[in-house]
Amino acid sequence: MSREESEIKEMVDRETRGWDTKDAELLTSLFHPDMVWPWPRTFQSHDPMDWVFVLGRFNKERWKKNWQELFATHELVHNRREIRKIVLSEEKDGAFAVVDIDTLWVARDGTPNHWQGRVCKVYAKVGNEWKMTMHAGVLQY
Repeated sequence: MSREESEIKEMVDRETRGWDTKDAELLTSLFHPDMVWPWPRTFQSHDPMDWVFVLGRFNKERWKKNWQELFATHELVHNRREIRKIVLSEEKDGAFAVVDIDTLWVARDGTPNHWQGRVCKVYAKVGNEWKMTMHAGVLQY
């Protein structure tokens, strides 16, 4: 694994730690100010014509508040993530990671919120650090 691939793996691992520890501050530290995160309406919505924005362009306080609300109202049952592929641009200033996830939250009333499928996390090298610039929501293939 190259140095850059190791750095991308660390980004995915850091995000996983953020979810595992319910650390909204850690999660928001990963994102570029221009980060966007479209979500498919369902795990089978492969056509982006059916995608939506839940949070809009990255706003640290708004995104942090949203996740703190999730953490306060849900128990994390498990959070399994497996990196399937890391691809770097020829210039080594852009990358994406394909990650299979299985994250199960359960609300206080017992309602499950299950994120299960494959995601694509897109990164750009900004100065001397990587920042996530885009993330496609969970799809099942």
